[in-house]
Amino acid sequence: MKKATLFFIFLSTISIFSQDTLQLKSQVGQSIDELREFIAIPNDAVDHADINRNLTWLTKKFNLRGFNSSILPTEGESLFFAALPMEDEKPTILFYMHFDGQPVDPSQWNQPDPYKVVVKSRSGDGWKIKSFEDLNENLDYDWRLFGRSTSDDKGPIIMLLSAIDLLQKNNVEIPFNIKVILDSEEEKGSKPLPKAVKEYRELLEADFLIIADGPMHVSDKPTLVYGCRGITTMTLTTYGPMKPQHSGHYGNYAPNPGFLLAEVLASMKDEHGKVTIDGYYDGISLDDSTLEILKSVPDDVKTINSNLAIKTPEKVGSFYQESLQYPSLNVRGLESGWVGDEVRTIVPATATVELDLRLVPETDGNRLKDLVKKHIEQQGFYITDTVPTKKQRMEYDKIMRVQEGSTMDAFRTNLDNPYGTVLVNTLKDAFSEDVVQIRIMGGTVPIAPFINELQIPAFVVPMVNPDNNQHSPNENLKIGQLAYGIKAFYEILSTSTN
Repeated sequence: MKKATLFFIFLSTISIFSQDTLQLKSQVGQSIDELREFIAIPNDAVDHADINRNLTWLTKKFNLRGFNSSILPTEGESLFFAALPMEDEKPTILFYMHFDGQPVDPSQWNQPDPYKVVVKSRSGDGWKIKSFEDLNENLDYDWRLFGRSTSDDKGPIIMLLSAIDLLQKNNVEIPFNIKVILDSEEEKGSKPLPKAVKEYRELLEADFLIIADGPMHVSDKPTLVYGCRGITTMTLTTYGPMKPQHSGHYGNYAPNPGFLLAEVLASMKDEHGKVTIDGYYDGISLDDSTLEILKSVPDDVKTINSNLAIKTPEKVGSFYQESLQYPSLNVRGLESGWVGDEVRTIVPATATVELDLRLVPETDGNRLKDLVKKHIEQQGFYITDTVPTKKQRMEYDKIMRVQEGSTMDAFRTNLDNPYGTVLVNTLKDAFSEDVVQIRIMGGTVPIAPFINELQIPAFVVPMVNPDNNQHSPNENLKIGQLAYGIKAFYEILSTSTN
């Protein structure tokens, strides 16, 4: 494999797009047809049959492009792997994407079936359904394709396949070896992935990794991300009476677990949103050059606050990008008793909070969970990892059951990495715009196993529109983003080096 330093000498980039934009539009039209076909295969990661049908489709489509493909068994669902014929003198890019999707509730979508793509155009503050036949006469890049996984992540997979089509049509010799690994359980946390990467290490060897997942920056400018936060989770449960009790008879007498839990949660953050747990932010420092990069991201605080409908953000960091450089402590769900139409006048038996802790490279998930447990103990609680017995309930005034989730590590590639420099220059030249460089993004992509095992740098090259509603009803992909992604993949894969 060639060393990274070889990437500093560019030859001319072969670009069809300056020569024939009609060819790109034609390819976009073909990619829409293929995306509709792909989306029509449901891809809920909890459905084994769904995953197998997607694997069959992927095998057929990649093989048509000359890839050698394999289905890689894991302890969970299988991974999909494909590679073009290898040449020893070429550097190797490993692409990561996923083909599973979030579950769907069709009743929440503005279309009958989330797995049947619908094309829409803007109409006032809403959307108007168009016919796919309309695209034959007017391939409007502002129209959108609505369907589960159009943006996350089947759209980018189609963009890569379409770019390969164009490279082959134009007889462009690709100056890289190309490997592709597609995850089948990303939306479930990719639990089998770390062990699988170890098992298939030799097959996955590469010089660097590109992740085509997640949205572009809200400015719609070309975007390169150098890292992602990791994640771990905790479930905390406090206890009141053995069973729910009448609040008239036992209010003022039976301890209420909701108040016990609220006191603990309130002790974990100050009024500005900063975590007060001792040592939670240890090891993090930001020098002037790093802060300069963070401030160069064209975020608009007024727009962000307006979109969130908040007056004042928390003060972990002095601006949005700086806030992402620190681990978070988030309440993602609360439960105690009944609410709404089912509300009951009772003292609840339990109160539960679900926490997620977003990690940065300087913070170890297990260490942070230990700090949280130590803090809970300092509030006077007896900690157990099982449902407390009656004997324990009679012995301790405050009991907290703590259940710990798995950990997905954060990653971050150095901002001066030479492969990153090449990607920045390639995107800048391709789109004639400065590239938004993000040191670390808030979301989690399960890439740490590749970095830890393969010891390679990794970069996220987002391809989809920032307002794509991923994970939510009415997920969509702007047709113009198909063109963007095809062009981005084409330019990255056709940049020659010496």
